[in-house]
Amino acid sequence: MLKIQDGQETSETVFSPGAPDPATTESSRLPLANERKAPVLTIVMPTFNERDNLRPLIAAISQTMGDIEWEAVIVDDDSADGTSALAKQIAAEDPRVRCIRRVGRRGLSSAATEGFLSSSAPYVALMDADMQHDQTLLPKMLEAISGGGYDLIVASRYVDGGSAAGLDGKHREMLSKMGVGLSNSVLPVHMTDPMSGFFMMRRDMFEAVAPNLSSRGFKILADIVLSAETPPRILEMPMQMRTRNAGESKLDASNNVEFLGLLLDKTIGRWIPVRFILFSLVGSLGVVVHLTALYLYYRVFALDFALSQGLAALTAMTTNFLLNNVITYRDMRLRGWKLIMGLLSFYAVCSIGLAANVGVASAMHGGHTQWWLSGIIGSLVGVVWNYAAASLVTWRSAK
Repeated sequence: MLKIQDGQETSETVFSPGAPDPATTESSRLPLANERKAPVLTIVMPTFNERDNLRPLIAAISQTMGDIEWEAVIVDDDSADGTSALAKQIAAEDPRVRCIRRVGRRGLSSAATEGFLSSSAPYVALMDADMQHDQTLLPKMLEAISGGGYDLIVASRYVDGGSAAGLDGKHREMLSKMGVGLSNSVLPVHMTDPMSGFFMMRRDMFEAVAPNLSSRGFKILADIVLSAETPPRILEMPMQMRTRNAGESKLDASNNVEFLGLLLDKTIGRWIPVRFILFSLVGSLGVVVHLTALYLYYRVFALDFALSQGLAALTAMTTNFLLNNVITYRDMRLRGWKLIMGLLSFYAVCSIGLAANVGVASAMHGGHTQWWLSGIIGSLVGVVWNYAAASLVTWRSAK
């Protein structure tokens, strides 16, 4: 407020009772702000039900990094086991830890992208939170990338000195090697382990490629390499992959199908939507299901052809819905009650396609066209309609 003293106006600050003194508050904040230097490295760890791994992993990283300034960003896809709650508790104890909880979004690649984009450090790294990746490689990777000779440092299981022994059995190792083969068929540079989930790069490089990323599925490294304007300079370091500390592996055959979708997106996706390609591939399998069911209903059970065609179409439609839910729309997958409602909506919106399917097939069969050819042509009539309806209605709420 203003005071008059010796004919001069002077100012005086008045504080409300119980309010903190701004000078005292500011002086108490500054030392805290100066205690922590800006991180040189941001380590992004996407999580889904990894609660039991967090504390031992953060402790191991802290011990490994020594005097290097670092931060860990845990990007959790709304885990049911309370992973994000524990991550925030750890963050309250250790300012080097941050947590991003994602609701309604799924996928390691998109989680990695969000984590990288939240960083202001000059270098970013991605690693799993399951303790399978060797955190002692982090300082070596940082030294190599900071030297300026490389754009990407990849921890490889398949380079000399590396090992994939920590993979959960021969089945998972086979899936991993299939992914390596698929990747190297389209990558501009050869890599021994393009499926690796443990790598480090310059943040400015990631910022440059981020707008071009597909961010599909569980493998982002190949996406980054394919999205770069020029082939990146890559150094692969051997990594001995450990066995999982806790939780279960999330890698299965559908991940490789999704990875195939990523490669399609980066090669022909500019001309044909990848979802339509996957939808059509599922539909092709649906044709086999349709013909098998039609044979059973019409030839074995001797039902009327129109009824047989309708039942066969319904059988194929159900199969297609379930396969599309785990393949084509994996990132929007419907579960529980939503799965049932999604199936019912799929039936409803595809009823027009079904009517056209039955009508065309019946007309052709009535004109003495072979039953199997009538069935194929009838099923193809509804493909475009079914794809549009599925995208706009059935899986729309999950976008």
